Amino acid sequence: MIEEENKFKDYLKSNGLKYTPERQIILRQVFSNHDHFEADDLLVAVRQHSKRVSKATIYRTLSHLIKSGLLREAIFSEKHLHYEHVYKHKHHEHLICLSCKKIIEFSNNQLESIQNTICDEYKFKSESHRLQIFGYCSDCK
Repeated sequence: MIEEENKFKDYLKSNGLKYTPERQIILRQVFSNHDHFEADDLLVAVRQHSKRVSKATIYRTLSHLIKSGLLREAIFSEKHLHYEHVYKHKHHEHLICLSCKKIIEFSNNQLESIQNTICDEYKFKSESHRLQIFGYCSDCK
């Protein structure tokens, strides 16, 4: 957790922002869990520790965590964004069950290679990507 905190502090400082107690609480809550989460879930969890954290602070801090490279918007489904922390995690994609909402993470070197080939072909510099495949898991099909 110390590395993540230092990275976030460096990001904030380089952008003329302060590392406030509210941002610290949010950062620690985000990294205390390894599951995908929604902003509202984070708000509920954070408010258990501090009533001073507003919904606006949650959203602003999530934005800064994304820009700092500690977090990413992982899944967009049912008009909700889901987040996951990515610092020192291997890049992966998601299979999402439409029935039980199970999320299966996977990595595939062939897929990464194809994406790189496509970017090269179009002289496109990729900064990030996400692949979401919606369907039914083995339990639900």
